[in-house]
Amino acid sequence: MHLHRFHGGLDLPGHKAESTAGGLRRLPPPARLYLSVLQHAGLPAEPCVAVGDEVARGQRIAAAEGGAGADLHSPVAGRVIAIEDRALPGTTGIEVAHIVIETGAEGPLRALPALPADADADTLRARIRDAGIVGLGGAGFPTAGKLAAARATLVINGAECEPWIACDDALLREHADEVVQGARLMARASGAGRVLLAVEDSMSEALAACDAALQAHGQGQVELVAVPTRYPEGGERQLIQVLTGLEVPRAGLPRDIGVIVLNVATVRAAWRAASLGETLFERVVTVTGPGVARPGNFIVPLGMRVCELVEHAGGYTPAARRLMLGGPMMGTALPHDDVAIGKTHNCVLVLGEAELRLGDDEMPCIRCGDCASVCPSRLLPQQLLWQARAGRLDEARGQGLFDCIECGCCDFACPSHIPLTQQFRLAKGELLARDADAANAEAARQRHENRQERLEREAREREARRAARKAAASPDAVAAALERARAKRAASDDAGEQP
Repeated sequence: MHLHRFHGGLDLPGHKAESTAGGLRRLPPPARLYLSVLQHAGLPAEPCVAVGDEVARGQRIAAAEGGAGADLHSPVAGRVIAIEDRALPGTTGIEVAHIVIETGAEGPLRALPALPADADADTLRARIRDAGIVGLGGAGFPTAGKLAAARATLVINGAECEPWIACDDALLREHADEVVQGARLMARASGAGRVLLAVEDSMSEALAACDAALQAHGQGQVELVAVPTRYPEGGERQLIQVLTGLEVPRAGLPRDIGVIVLNVATVRAAWRAASLGETLFERVVTVTGPGVARPGNFIVPLGMRVCELVEHAGGYTPAARRLMLGGPMMGTALPHDDVAIGKTHNCVLVLGEAELRLGDDEMPCIRCGDCASVCPSRLLPQQLLWQARAGRLDEARGQGLFDCIECGCCDFACPSHIPLTQQFRLAKGELLARDADAANAEAARQRHENRQERLEREAREREARRAARKAAASPDAVAAALERARAKRAASDDAGEQP
């Protein structure tokens, strides 16, 4: 098929071979798991277990709150020993409840009933929701919600373009058959007439595995597409443009142009939920970087801490300088490794000195325009930077600040070493806080107006009742009432005198 190009982007060294040589390795659960109730886009899930409860492997332990939430399930059989607040990685001062489970003896999986092979779309979406499946590529949007409206094209995203991350590559090498079967299942759940499985052309072993899986399970419904390896082609907007030539409109979503994008791990999880009744309680995580002794890709129970993951990867090396959750371009630097893995965490990266850019070497902008040349969202980063630092945030919003996908391309290209992406994150956060304050003020104003209206209505009703009582007590009203009473007695007497 004919492929297109997205604007900007970078050709970056992949560093995938460091972690893919050993294949996928399943890790045993640690003594304790720390499961955040916020592992998805939307509201935190509500715990449905209490301290002291025994839980089974695969059992639901927290229920979704609201349409954008997702259920949470236990990866192990064990006992709930605490429900405590812990900080979320990548946030400042934000804590959410974590369900702490002490691992017990290995028990049977509490599986959902297997669905029939011809289950309809509504049944499939309900199963995906009950299994707690969210986007495993990083966004964490509940998958059932994405499938709710029929779309013409379904894109299965295996374009894992950020350096060092290789969890999707490793997954496709060993489980391409389940991904292909899941792709067919998701096509039925969404009503999509066209299914494209996109894999980077540098992932030769994954491409070969996908081709073999298509021969065995594709039944002509899924088309394999090798896409060029260019960062950030794994972003859904960029991948859609490469495959279809269409651009997602500003402030729009892929569904607005008839496309759904799902990560390969998400699709596999959906197939296992429908065919095997398996809920989502584990995922593949890449542990890599020059600061790790034995990089690899691991099947990890949710709630395992980063320190335990690194230990399974041989521990830290003397070269370790910076710990990150995610890739080097869009990941989050961690202050420590006492952080639990969640559904949206695909990589633990330990960088060395050579991979770091010092934070104190920023120089003035020379207006070279390199940042605009590489921006995949067609923004003017230098203009946004000036507006953000000048406090002209509304102008930055109008210039497309929220279209920034925080890919870090502008940082990488900037010869002055300006931390553009960090500045844009700060500006977005300030605008979101301002919007929240405005929304709260508007809600307070509306509550005040509603209260005033209620008080005025009640005052009018009291006045009307007083007027009615006053009218009823007037001389004319009393005389009329006496006359009616006399007439009633007279009528009663007359009726009594009749034979």
